[in-house]
Amino acid sequence: MTDVKRHARRFPWWVAAPAVDCLAWVTGLYTAMLARYEFDLETRHLAGLAPVLVVAVAMQIVAGQVLHLYRGRHAFGSIEEIRVLIRIALLNTAVLLLADMWATDVTVPAGAPVVGGFAAIVLMLGVRLLWRLREDARSRPDARVAARVLVFGAGSAGRRLLQSMLTDPNGRYLPIGVVDDDRGKRRLHPHGVPVLGNQADIPALLERTGATTVVFAVANSNAELVRAIRDITTSAGARFLVVPSVAELLDHEVGVRDLREPDVTDLLGRHQIDTDLDAIAGYLTGKRVLVTGAGGSIGSELCRQIHRFQPAELIMLDRDESALHAVLLTLDPQAQLTDPGLVLASVRDADRMRQIFRTRKPEVVFHSAALKHLSLLQRYPGEAVKSNIWGTLAVLEAAGEVERFVNISTDKAADPVSVLGYTKRVTERLTADQARRSAGTFLSVRFGNVLGSRGSVLTTFAAQIAGGGPITVTHPDVTRYLMTIQEAVQLVIQAAAIGRDGEALVLEMGEPVRIAELAKQMNQLAPKPVEITYSGLRPGEKLSEVLFGAGEVDRRPYHPLISHVGVPPLDPASVLNLDADADPVRLAADLAELCALPTLKRAA
Repeated sequence: MTDVKRHARRFPWWVAAPAVDCLAWVTGLYTAMLARYEFDLETRHLAGLAPVLVVAVAMQIVAGQVLHLYRGRHAFGSIEEIRVLIRIALLNTAVLLLADMWATDVTVPAGAPVVGGFAAIVLMLGVRLLWRLREDARSRPDARVAARVLVFGAGSAGRRLLQSMLTDPNGRYLPIGVVDDDRGKRRLHPHGVPVLGNQADIPALLERTGATTVVFAVANSNAELVRAIRDITTSAGARFLVVPSVAELLDHEVGVRDLREPDVTDLLGRHQIDTDLDAIAGYLTGKRVLVTGAGGSIGSELCRQIHRFQPAELIMLDRDESALHAVLLTLDPQAQLTDPGLVLASVRDADRMRQIFRTRKPEVVFHSAALKHLSLLQRYPGEAVKSNIWGTLAVLEAAGEVERFVNISTDKAADPVSVLGYTKRVTERLTADQARRSAGTFLSVRFGNVLGSRGSVLTTFAAQIAGGGPITVTHPDVTRYLMTIQEAVQLVIQAAAIGRDGEALVLEMGEPVRIAELAKQMNQLAPKPVEITYSGLRPGEKLSEVLFGAGEVDRRPYHPLISHVGVPPLDPASVLNLDADADPVRLAADLAELCALPTLKRAA
């Protein structure tokens, strides 16, 4: 609905509201007089009442204008308007009472202003209540065309969803009941929709109410509950929809437009992330922020979330021009490739990095540029050295004057056994070394597999299902720590606000997930299930990842989801002698030795 149409719809009330309120005062005071004189009013009583009515009406109009009651500041019938209305009515009653007590004419009894004022308040509020009920009825979806739904969850997300559904006359969903396992909510009627039972009652409720859809409206929930409600719903022949997790809803509250079919991230569970927005804004708002690898999965989500905090400048650096353009369009669909926020460059080019830092002067850096595909890097470790190690070193040395530097690492850096893990562990140690030499804060953030990122297990399985299968799992017992991109990046930004110099911060990712179970869940969501096969662990792969290496202790001094571990610095001179063109096996062994090196003393 356009603003013009909405205004046109409300306009008559702004004209009628003063008249309604004045009539309420006349009716209330007149009724009070009738009651006082037992419906036997004489002419002298009416003559005494007349000036009281004039004062009451005049005060209502004047006070209403002064407090913007009749000037469109508050929606008619809203809580804000009611607050102002009651204030005016109480003030009016007090003035009338004092005036009546001082008056010599006793034809208007002292109690009439009090009784009349109370009656006027009741009448004014009653008219607004009737108007709200009428508007609510008009704004409900058309029961003849909207799908009847049960909403699972009477918490904050469920209530917001109900409000969104019930205020959209063109909506596709009409809530007719709420389901919640909390017995304390059994008799509630959020937004007028009754809580009818718990999850065990869903099949019977679907049959009794004629509902065809169940909407899961718990923004953060464990995987078992999501799967249980889905299984109950689909077994009863109904459609199952979900609201996104809190991590996905960064810029708005949950509404009807957010409803979607469940995906595998819903079935694996949702993490509650307690984000300290004030701390984050303190180091991002008004700052020049640089993100390397901005076109990648993590880098692009970093850009989207950082953009919310209104940095003075967001500098997005990547060597992939198409990926850079894509992330820019997610921030501003009208933006052009000439946007100064885009920087086309490779972190392997040390001279270019120095030039960029010298001219753009970033104050905060998120370094996410890296090669990350474990199996490919096992075959081509020289490329991992050039990008992950030497590229990181080039950025670190160029960033010596920044206020805060965040190196994006991985759980594979904890007790590494792969080329990817070796190179990421080396970058953690190089970052710790830079922390000793710079005034700013230099730290690393370590997390596990990111669902939905390019080349992740999720996208691989999805491609295999789309191709008709089979889904290839390396081992029946292999487990991995999994997070959604939104969850991972929210915690990265939070971690950077509380991280200390030279540390590696380890993000909480819940319990590790069996990849075979992930494959099974994705197979169940597929239009046509396919075969699942096992290929065996590949070189460099672990059966189970760890978050902490040998000697690292899980300490969480500032945030319950973020651990702090110390990192021994590594002299950059020790990585410059690596031979990127050496035999892959030999180079991998050199990287392993490098990770095991003790802290080297810098030459005097």
